[in-house]
Amino acid sequence: MKTAYFDCFSGISGDMIIGALLDLGLDFKYLRKELEKLNLKGYKIEAKKIVKNGISATKFHVLGKNNHEDERNINGINKIIDNSKLDNEIKNTAKKIFHKIAQAEAKIHDKPIDKIHFHEVGAIDTIIDVAGAIIGFKKLGIKKIYCSKLNVGTGFVEFSHGKFPVPAPATAEILRNVPVYHNNIEAELATPTGAAIITTLAEKFGEMPLMNVEKIGYGAGTKDLEQPNVLRIFLGELDKIHNETVNIIETNIDNMNPEIYPYVIEKLMENGAMDAYLTSIIMKKGRPAIKLTVLADAKYTDKLCRIIFDETTTLGVRIYQAEKRRLDREIKTIKTKYGNVKVKISKLNNEIKNIMPEYEDCVRIARKYKIPLKKIYQEIKKLL
Repeated sequence: MKTAYFDCFSGISGDMIIGALLDLGLDFKYLRKELEKLNLKGYKIEAKKIVKNGISATKFHVLGKNNHEDERNINGINKIIDNSKLDNEIKNTAKKIFHKIAQAEAKIHDKPIDKIHFHEVGAIDTIIDVAGAIIGFKKLGIKKIYCSKLNVGTGFVEFSHGKFPVPAPATAEILRNVPVYHNNIEAELATPTGAAIITTLAEKFGEMPLMNVEKIGYGAGTKDLEQPNVLRIFLGELDKIHNETVNIIETNIDNMNPEIYPYVIEKLMENGAMDAYLTSIIMKKGRPAIKLTVLADAKYTDKLCRIIFDETTTLGVRIYQAEKRRLDREIKTIKTKYGNVKVKISKLNNEIKNIMPEYEDCVRIARKYKIPLKKIYQEIKKLL
């Protein structure tokens, strides 16, 4: 599956994204022809190779005069997108990106979304950047997007509303729950447009996934900095062993009624835990205890911690990250003389590694026909 990893060591913006996609091989003439489907007037686009601190990169630029007509609200932008001849997938993604920006602006200014006038964001170049990025992803066949931590810069930046700290308030709002940092570069490195595009499309932020890199593209920013002001995109295929980062939540409990544990496990699994289990341990002074361990995606961690605090007698939990590697998984339904049974098939590079009937289906058959459970397993495996 074609995968892109965004290395944002010098931030991200809409024009840097398109520049990097062109650097990866996106055909400029194709991009220009697709953008004409927006039916926008009074602009032209250009792309050229430049060198930033010794790194060759592609600079994408929209030329044209932005005026008061460019101060659109979300309804005006949606109308442009809906009236365009772009395909529906590109239209819907573009509207999601602009809706994210509108939500952030509305929260910052305490106004309804449709009362927000975008000023800079409603300008032609921003509409081109958003649509062009989506067009590029689709043309290059990119199905998955991952992203590094974002360098947002520091200092202050001038907007139509006045002078604001970096990252600008709308950008900061868009980047909530995304890992960000700065390395003392006094510049706005992450723009609202770039932040909205990547947070809408990226599946995960953090370390680079295990992948076979085929191409590397560099998109140039406008500013000249003491570091290369470029966005780097790695393009390739994910390794067939899927890498995931999970949070592990643990706590040791030595003073709780053991009848409560099954209920706690069940509730954790119903609320996003990938797995939850108990381990017998010996604590200080030779005291027997239970270690509760929960595996979870980061987005469920707070919720699961609240459940642990509500339902157990613990006074605290430990949380740390671990890398998880898993095989491809597929569920198939097979017909047996007892009825349909689901089977879980695990593969590596299309080679079958494990085949296991689903436990619940086997138990249902064993109870219905009063047959030993192990015999059901044996008979189903003969059919595989």
